[in-house]
Amino acid sequence: MISRLTLSAFLALAAPAFADTDAVVRWQQEPTTVFDATEIDIDAFQWIARPVVVFANTPADPAFQEQMEEIIAELDRLVERDVVVITDTDPDGQSDLRRQLRPRGFMMVLMGKDGQVSLRKPLPWTVRELSRSIDKMPMRRRELRENPSGDAT
Repeated sequence: MISRLTLSAFLALAAPAFADTDAVVRWQQEPTTVFDATEIDIDAFQWIARPVVVFANTPADPAFQEQMEEIIAELDRLVERDVVVITDTDPDGQSDLRRQLRPRGFMMVLMGKDGQVSLRKPLPWTVRELSRSIDKMPMRRRELRENPSGDAT
């Protein structure tokens, strides 16, 4: 298994071969970073992180605000599970993620490290609920077997 430091160095060297490695390196250096969907290429996080994407038609959406408050309040639990948080509150911007996932109003999406959608929710979820869903994923279970301390890195 490649460590984060080794992976960061590799991505920096192989930058032309990988999409949006800057976002991955930024996230690896500060895993509490919340990205805007226009800042990233979701494919760059494949096999590295589990994206949680929070959509709304406006940042003033009460469901969006509730979801983000919940995430920010317990972000450390998501960091332990290699989660990268991404937001998209501009339906007119038509980000790649918005075109790919096609939300209607508020929607929270959990994706696996393989890039597949694991969960779509039309209402805010607690970090506890998200964590439980992540912990049921086969790759997360493998990570826990390989590193019983719970740190998947």
